[in-house]
Amino acid sequence: MSIMRTVTALGVAAAGFAMAAPASAQFFFRSHDFSDQGVKGDEANLGQVLPGATEVELRAAMAWNMRAALNVAALQCQFEPTLLSVANYNAILTDHSAELKAAFVTLGKYFTRVAKTPKAGQAALDQFGTRTYSNFVTVGAQYGFCQTASDIGHDAVFAPRGGFSAIAMRRIRELRNSLIPYGEQHFKRYLTSDVATIPRLDPVCYDKKGQWVVKKCGAPNWPPVGTGLASR
Repeated sequence: MSIMRTVTALGVAAAGFAMAAPASAQFFFRSHDFSDQGVKGDEANLGQVLPGATEVELRAAMAWNMRAALNVAALQCQFEPTLLSVANYNAILTDHSAELKAAFVTLGKYFTRVAKTPKAGQAALDQFGTRTYSNFVTVGAQYGFCQTASDIGHDAVFAPRGGFSAIAMRRIRELRNSLIPYGEQHFKRYLTSDVATIPRLDPVCYDKKGQWVVKKCGAPNWPPVGTGLASR
């Protein structure tokens, strides 16, 4: 193979990888580290509690939680195309369709088993789905959530078929952590308030020399004192 053909092949391969892999610094020079330990599925703060669920049912619940989160990300994170949230989610639905379908069937059987009637079981399953999706909607933590979901989505795209649940068990806690808002971690800075402070201009607050009269209007509110919340 000639040098030119080799360079061209490497360039095509690099371009293909760039399209598949999300960028890592869309919002911050250094993002907060949300990584955490894997889960069994019955720990606290992992979504809706499933009393009496078996290991298989808990695994299905974590897989469905992850699917819901990546679905929310596909809808909520389109403002930054380099995250590839939509493309990755669509690829996951194709590559892991059989595993996701099995997880949903497992959850349906769980709610049928613990409910008093099949109708009550279906209602509980619907409620589970609604609550699971709504638990991943965020505004203040959108940057961290979108970046984390993008990285997990990329991981899932390249996982072998049948491996989606394993990713969910390993990284669902990390995704939950990303719902807590954090800012720039490399350059510590303080954020000022978005609301402009305007000095009081009431004539009663000033004497004939234009000096502020504390006895009449209290402590002056200008210039502004202090700063807003530090970036976490």
